[in-house]
Parts: sequence; structure tokens; C-alpha cells
Amino acid sequence: MWSSKLIALCSVVLLAALTVLGGCGFQLRGSYELPYKTLLVTSTSTSIVAGQIRRELADTNTKIVGAVKDAEATLTVIEERRDRQILSLSRAGRAVEYELRLYVSYQFVDKSGMVIIPTSALELKRILAYKDNQVIASQQEEAMLYQDMERDASGQILRRMIAIKRPQ
Repeated sequence: MWSSKLIALCSVVLLAALTVLGGCGFQLRGSYELPYKTLLVTSTSTSIVAGQIRRELADTNTKIVGAVKDAEATLTVIEERRDRQILSLSRAGRAVEYELRLYVSYQFVDKSGMVIIPTSALELKRILAYKDNQVIASQQEEAMLYQDMERDASGQILRRMIAIKRPQ
């Protein structure tokens, strides 16, 4: 008998939580749906963000093509740069905190060469607490923070491409 009351209480709490989430406009992100059937994603140098964008669009209605003549639009990652700056030092003069930065500039044009999104830049920052006695762990954390910033940058670029209405 006690377990049926507990189950009923849990059900009511779960239903209330779902109602609140639905009422506030929460919904899962889902996939990115661009208003273009074909897209060329290029970069002026090796770009992790460009590769991330290609991967995120792989399961969508937008086909990634390899030539300008086949693309309805072209996204060009102009520059991608990583930077690390010391934020704070210990009493011994060793760095204990770094600010990691990822800078990405890009441009989005349609097949006719009309600029849809002019050259724009993103600068993402994360703080890394560095520990001298855990060098490998700190290096792995730094790599994970850069990966997170690259995913964030690709998501921001894709959401901006979706928000811009396709010229008629």
C-alpha cells in the first residue's frame, strides 16, 4: 500500500514538472533545418569548426557538396584561431588560471554571390583552472573546453544561418 502511494506521488510530481517545462516553451533542440537544399562549407585553412558544421548537417535535408557550381549557398570559415592567456598566478609565480579563447570569422553567400551574412566574428571564452600536480588532467580539460567552444561556435553559426530568411 505504501508503494502505490509513492508511485502516485512520483507520477504527480513528474506530470507537474512536464507541464511546467512545456508551459515555459522548453523544447529539445533537434536538428538544424536550413532553407537550402545544397551547401558548400569551405575554409581558408584547416578549420575544426567547418568540419563540425559539416557533421551537424549530415543528417539534415541540406546536402553538403564539394563544388561551388553544385551549391545553392556557400559558408566560408575565414579564420579560426585559438588563444590562451594567463588570468592569475600563484604566490610562487606559476599560472593557476588561464582564459581560453576561440575566435572564428565567417561569411555566408548565395549562389549568385549575394552576401547573406557579411563577414562576422565569434569570440568564445572559457576559464581553465590549471593544476601543476595534474598536468595531464589539465591538458585534457583544456582540450575538452576547446571542443566545447568549437561545438558552440558551429551551433551559433548554424542558428544564425537559419534565422536569416532566404532571399526570394
